[in-house]
Amino acid sequence: MVSSSDATGYDAAAALRQEGLKPRDWDEICRRLGRTPNRVELGMFGVMWSEHCCYRNSRPLLRDFPTEGPRILVGPGENAGVVDLGGGHRLAFKIESHNHPSAVEPFQGAATGVGGILRDIFTMGARPIALLNALRFGPLDDPVNVGLMEGVVAGIAHYGNCVGVPTVGGEVCFDPSYSGNPLVNAMALGLMETEEIVKSGANGIGNPVVYVGSTTGRDGMGGASFASAELSADSLDDRPAVQVGDPFLEKGLIEACLEAFASGDVVAAQDMGAAGLTCSCSEMAAKGGLGVELDLDRVPAREQGMTPYEFLLSESQERMLFVVRQGRENALMERFRRWGLQAAVVGRVLEEPLVRVLHRGAVAAEVPATALADDTPIEHHELLQQPPADLQQRWQWSESQLPDPPDSAAVLLRLLDDPTIASKRWVHRQYDQQVLANTVVSSGAADAAVIRLRSQHSMLEERRGVAATVDCPNRWVALDPERGAMAAVAEAARNLSCVGAEPLAITDNLNFPSPETAKGYWQLAMACRGIAEACRGFKTPVTGGNVSLYNETRRDDGRLQPIHPTPVIGMVGLVEDVSQVVGLAWRQAQDSVWLLGVPLNEQGDERLGLAGSSYQQMVCGSLSGRPPRVDLELEAEVQALVRQAIAMGIVASAHDSSDGGLAVTLAESCIASDLGVEMHWPDLPQRLDRVLFAEGGARIVVSVKAERLGDWQKLVSSTSLPVTELGTVTQQPRLHLRLGDREIWTLGVDHLRRAHAEGLPRRLRGDAES
Repeated sequence: MVSSSDATGYDAAAALRQEGLKPRDWDEICRRLGRTPNRVELGMFGVMWSEHCCYRNSRPLLRDFPTEGPRILVGPGENAGVVDLGGGHRLAFKIESHNHPSAVEPFQGAATGVGGILRDIFTMGARPIALLNALRFGPLDDPVNVGLMEGVVAGIAHYGNCVGVPTVGGEVCFDPSYSGNPLVNAMALGLMETEEIVKSGANGIGNPVVYVGSTTGRDGMGGASFASAELSADSLDDRPAVQVGDPFLEKGLIEACLEAFASGDVVAAQDMGAAGLTCSCSEMAAKGGLGVELDLDRVPAREQGMTPYEFLLSESQERMLFVVRQGRENALMERFRRWGLQAAVVGRVLEEPLVRVLHRGAVAAEVPATALADDTPIEHHELLQQPPADLQQRWQWSESQLPDPPDSAAVLLRLLDDPTIASKRWVHRQYDQQVLANTVVSSGAADAAVIRLRSQHSMLEERRGVAATVDCPNRWVALDPERGAMAAVAEAARNLSCVGAEPLAITDNLNFPSPETAKGYWQLAMACRGIAEACRGFKTPVTGGNVSLYNETRRDDGRLQPIHPTPVIGMVGLVEDVSQVVGLAWRQAQDSVWLLGVPLNEQGDERLGLAGSSYQQMVCGSLSGRPPRVDLELEAEVQALVRQAIAMGIVASAHDSSDGGLAVTLAESCIASDLGVEMHWPDLPQRLDRVLFAEGGARIVVSVKAERLGDWQKLVSSTSLPVTELGTVTQQPRLHLRLGDREIWTLGVDHLRRAHAEGLPRRLRGDAES
């Protein structure tokens, strides 16, 4: 039972509320300590028992993810996952969120999100080679959302460009559910430079604990707890919880850390991210089965008079904690000082499995390490046995309720103008995509980014590369979390296959509303089930990721506005020969255009539909229906055929059909190439809008080189996959479609490009709809 105040001199009930802890947490803390916690210890429990750090609501669901495979070297539990690419290359990669900080301080929130994910990569001993991001905002007719987007994009560009790591891909989507609660998910990739992968578990009793990097200040106080709470009108008061980053300092930290790891002097390393010193020392201790003693008087500080609570909970950026081989600490610290960085011995490894914190010669805190970082509370929720009633009601919607579009060409132009579908050039041009000179394909040119691998021991180029993408059809997840999450994995794999890459593994960022409501927990559980099933189907294990819950905004009237549940999938794949990579643009006139997967003449096929589509939302103004069923077997077969055709040099371009359906897919390939396509299809029995704008998985549009048409026909004749010829690429820049004797479109590519190019800038300028 929590008393209103106790002998330690603080109001325990008020402190619990401040730390985001529950009354039952107080009882459990007292039981584990065998006494009442002091205020510093309670703050440590507050950050370490937050959802952001211990996944207290989601951990049971994550256990169902497949995490092992022949290429997996490091799975969940470390700073990043690591996969074996063969040829001596090992790739570290991970995705993390910085949603709430970006909502109240968009520039620094997004910038420090980039800095944090980079540290997760080089902490493993890997050199960062690429960044991607998945961003979501409310509609741009609200100036607040415009300001959030401009600040977030500027923050990402600032940090990535200054630190010298290319931002090569990502997605930007819009929906009213994200108003006031943008999603900022950052993904990073790195190539291992050390023989041994650097782990975080402390080792060697008596070994010194060394602090390196920047100084510690009061910025970022309580960031982990802040990230685990809903947003409200008062959230601007939490701006001190947002960290301030320095990308130039981080660049030096990357180089110094990689030098230190190569020396063999570092036994264990941990980034000081969420929960700062508290997290780094407790996780190192718990993972190593040992203890850590930390002397705060030795921690480099940038402000005077900092208390133990402030030292331990500060999330000042660009800081690391090492366990170093005894006797090697001075050489290591000198290495960091040469890079202009702080370095100090701040503690030692203990045999006792606890975290002991000293301040001014006295013990400020003493807590069992496992109590903070391992044996943490789990919230048990009862899972709904049936989908929520409101979703079951939405599933009753049918396509017959849609009016026949009077002008399908006008519909296509409106879809190309939709900010989610429209060109993201305004965003991409702010990012340095070519720094390091390894970018083969970047944002907008293909369905996935491709980075060239370098030889381990020289700067010579290799033929091989790594591909990466981030994806989530949040509209589908909102209507059916299980199908939507499966579709997210399938689309990520499809995007990699469209550049010729073999999908290897994923990292996930689970952005969800509160799990404390029956619907919220059901959404999270069903999405996790869908991810697990799809990853098993594609043989792409989960190597780690991030859970971001309580993404909802309390409106002025007191109601909570939850975001669309958004399980973003970051996936990596291997490209055997980067010279064979294809993009989405047609390459030459006379090439034939083909559709792989669900054919044009399907009727009643559950794998394709208008429910939850961009078209349906545009026409109806809201989402209804049940999204298409995901056919994992067909997905795998379609993707394998595309990869084979690309490897054989038969295919000139490949682009998956997703937002906006087949019509948008064809238009985007025309826009990217300034070439046209001539299509004459037979009259089809179903409604025209379904043919043109239906969405569903396992559909890829390819153009086949005219001179290799015979090889293509031989290849597809050996498979039972549905393959449909759509038309021919033309020098004349127009999208021309006939159905039987009916003329449907003749749309100039310039007309398509204007709609596509201006969709985002026009709204950012505040121009009226054209």
